[in-house]
Amino acid sequence: MKALDIVTIGHFSIDCIFLPQANVFKKALGGSPAYVSFSARQLGARVGVVSKVGVDFPKKYINMLKHGGVDLFGLKKEKNSATTSFNLEYSANKRRLILRSLAPPIRLTDISSDFNAESIHVAPIAGEFSSEIVVALRSRAKVLSLDPQGFLRRFDTKGKASMKNFKADKIFENVDVFKSSLSEVRVITGKSEKGLKATMKRLGDLGITVVIVTLGRKGAALFFDNKFCCIPSFPPKRLTDPTGAGDVFAGAFLAEYLRNADALWCACVGSAAASFKAETFGPVLFCTKGAIYERAKHLFAKVHTGSDAQCVIDAIGKGIKQKSD
Repeated sequence: MKALDIVTIGHFSIDCIFLPQANVFKKALGGSPAYVSFSARQLGARVGVVSKVGVDFPKKYINMLKHGGVDLFGLKKEKNSATTSFNLEYSANKRRLILRSLAPPIRLTDISSDFNAESIHVAPIAGEFSSEIVVALRSRAKVLSLDPQGFLRRFDTKGKASMKNFKADKIFENVDVFKSSLSEVRVITGKSEKGLKATMKRLGDLGITVVIVTLGRKGAALFFDNKFCCIPSFPPKRLTDPTGAGDVFAGAFLAEYLRNADALWCACVGSAAASFKAETFGPVLFCTKGAIYERAKHLFAKVHTGSDAQCVIDAIGKGIKQKSD
């Protein structure tokens, strides 16, 4: 039986990314399993994936993953199918997401019982499996982590992505670590919650041990042990490609969290790793473990805690409410 630290479940993708500064589309290996795995591996975690791809999935991506130390025990290549693929267009701090193709769904029967993982990170990108899988996996790992982004996306006939409602308290009751973006978490709880602080506390009250909301350039908000914290972002030396920064945050956080470290420190490690991601194109981080820790130490000295953190989160929450009203 395989012994792994982190197994990520979700589709790999072939991303066609348009960056304004380059004025051209560039292809890259994408999907949460890629970004989470490379990030966690950079911090020494043993990583594996459960995913499905089509016959068009490039061999160079397989080699990249293997060379990077990612165990592909759960990767299935489906005949007569295409790999999940997106167009991602960035402009003026906005992202336009277009689904070009979708690989076959991942079913519970596709998830082998022949592995032992400290943590399972459930991270759909285009609704490729049912939410019931989250509950079914509860007993398979010490730490069950969820990024619900793929449950929240719907696509029109042209593949354009938009948000849909997703209310699944029963699922959240089985989750230890929850990571979501600022826009996504508001959709999950709806307008019934007044502000980001109330939203995060509500998720914590459902039984989630650590609630993380990534805030882009503003860093991240954290709720654990009935307290709020705000972690700043580390300004990248150059902004090359923000794709996958949230997944990189999750991978680094989990790798550190499994060492029984403090959740606040782990979030600083996640934010530091995400800053390195913004400096590079694609899922591979070109930095050392020591460099990530150096940036994390810098961030740890600047975190907001206690009433200070609550004021920051309240201010962010008011901004969300105004936009949604």
